[in-house]
Amino acid sequence: MLDFTLNHFELLGLPVRYAIDAKALDAAYRELQRSVHPDRHAASDDASRRLALQAAARVNEAYRTLADPVERAGYLLSLSGVEAFGETDTALAFDFLERQLDRRERASLAADAHDESALEVLLDEVRGEAVATESMLAKLLDTDRRFAEARGRVRELRFLSKLAEDVDAMLDEAAA
Repeated sequence: MLDFTLNHFELLGLPVRYAIDAKALDAAYRELQRSVHPDRHAASDDASRRLALQAAARVNEAYRTLADPVERAGYLLSLSGVEAFGETDTALAFDFLERQLDRRERASLAADAHDESALEVLLDEVRGEAVATESMLAKLLDTDRRFAEARGRVRELRFLSKLAEDVDAMLDEAAA
């Protein structure tokens, strides 16, 4: 059965690093999920079925964490003993926050005006910054191993991801 002591990367047979191959992640997940899926253990005893359910849940958790750039970065930091999302430490760089406040205001104005074009431009802008932040995180985590600096960047990436979700929802509403 599954070794529950392995970290998410080890469980899926992937190198412990931020930059991962999405296709390799998907393939490893499908293969592992196929082997632990509870349906394969339907005729087993109760303990084996419960263990299969726990294994499937653990594989799903590992996949969801590694597939999401924010969660993957936070998880990598936690493996290095760094808490990325402490509840009491919410500080972000002033210029970053100022830029995001401006974007939120622009998004609100565009949504109120049902201006899909402006929302699309803004969404592309936010996603572009998120991609750049992901590249920076890969360097900080995988190459430089500068975890304290990466901590600030992963918090920015989480903010950008949330903003992109919000703008995308506004775009859906404007199109309706």
